[in-house]
Amino acid sequence: MSTPAVSALYDIRQPDAHIIRDDAEAIAVAHRIAALLREGAAERDRQRRVPADVVDAFSNSGLWGITVPRAYGGAEVSFATLARVIAIVSAADPSLGQIPQNHYCLLEDIRLQGTEEQKRFFFDLVLKGHRFANALSETGGKTVTDIRTRLVEEGEGYRIDGRKGYCTGSLYAHWIGVLALDGQDRAQLAFVERGTPGLVVVDDWDSIGQRTTSSGTVIADGLRVPAFNLFPSYRSYEVPTLAGPFAQLTTAAIDAGIGRAALDDTIAFVREHARPWVDAGVEKAGDDPLTIIQVGALEIRQEAAEALLERAGWVLDAAKPAPDEDNVAAASVAVAKAKVLTTEAAIEATNRLFELGGTRSSLARHNFDRHWRNARVHTLHDPVRWKYHLVGNWALNGIKPARHDWN
Repeated sequence: MSTPAVSALYDIRQPDAHIIRDDAEAIAVAHRIAALLREGAAERDRQRRVPADVVDAFSNSGLWGITVPRAYGGAEVSFATLARVIAIVSAADPSLGQIPQNHYCLLEDIRLQGTEEQKRFFFDLVLKGHRFANALSETGGKTVTDIRTRLVEEGEGYRIDGRKGYCTGSLYAHWIGVLALDGQDRAQLAFVERGTPGLVVVDDWDSIGQRTTSSGTVIADGLRVPAFNLFPSYRSYEVPTLAGPFAQLTTAAIDAGIGRAALDDTIAFVREHARPWVDAGVEKAGDDPLTIIQVGALEIRQEAAEALLERAGWVLDAAKPAPDEDNVAAASVAVAKAKVLTTEAAIEATNRLFELGGTRSSLARHNFDRHWRNARVHTLHDPVRWKYHLVGNWALNGIKPARHDWN
């Protein structure tokens, strides 16, 4: 295996995080952090660079620890609150809104499959401000579930070899969760501290959108992992759990934030800069009746998407105490409905911005195309055409969704 000599450089500092105590505080902090992240978001997109101070301020705010269970010192906010927090932050900068998305999913893996000792150790790290990133997916396989990375017993621990792609947040992470198949082809999740020999982070993410998520490559080359750091993630899908709906909820929340950002910029630009069409017979673009109708339609669709997102969070909250076949399926269906609307509302809003803003809105200095690029790229995570199928099959035939990360 050809491996770069060293990992990509980034100034990863010792964390010092605030601990958020409840849902209300989480929402308040999210709004405060969103105000901070909104400043400079367009320029960070242009440069494909995020200063370490910005990432540190985000994670040290305490927002990255809000799903830690109360029994381990966290706020354990509701799923509905988490979705709202992600949407608020993503409306300010969806790339930065995405980097803790897999962090939250990895914490859910710890909650579902960790031993008491593992939970105490890793949740304590999270509350202190350590950032977790994923090395789950791989490129080049027949489907997204085609995993080639292998885990083998070696000495008192394990060895991992493989190449991962779409490793969101890897450049900024203190720890990386590496997914590998064991000798029985079961998915195991290994938590590996940044800087461990054999773990290489490659800063090669070059997508047109979500440019600063650092969703590039991670290589495991003779990577040694102690048994304590290993989690049997395959068990999360052997029985009904909320692992899949949870992952989808966080993804939909990012799309909701992208749609809201585009709509807010549309409204501001129409008010301040756009010109009315010559046949409208009005002085301001904001008084153009056809523009008013379009903005009204966008606002309705966006609020509908946000409402379905919140409702999906409630369905997950209801299932959390005792997940079973029925309530986990209901959670998957509820999230699928939200995912359809958040996807379609975001893509439409990012497109309509230019139609309603006019030619001036396309000038490079505004960088409004980042909204469309972000929406188009992030909504590729899982195709909504299959969400329509999932919902229809449930409604028409009573077929429960398959249990995996994308349902």
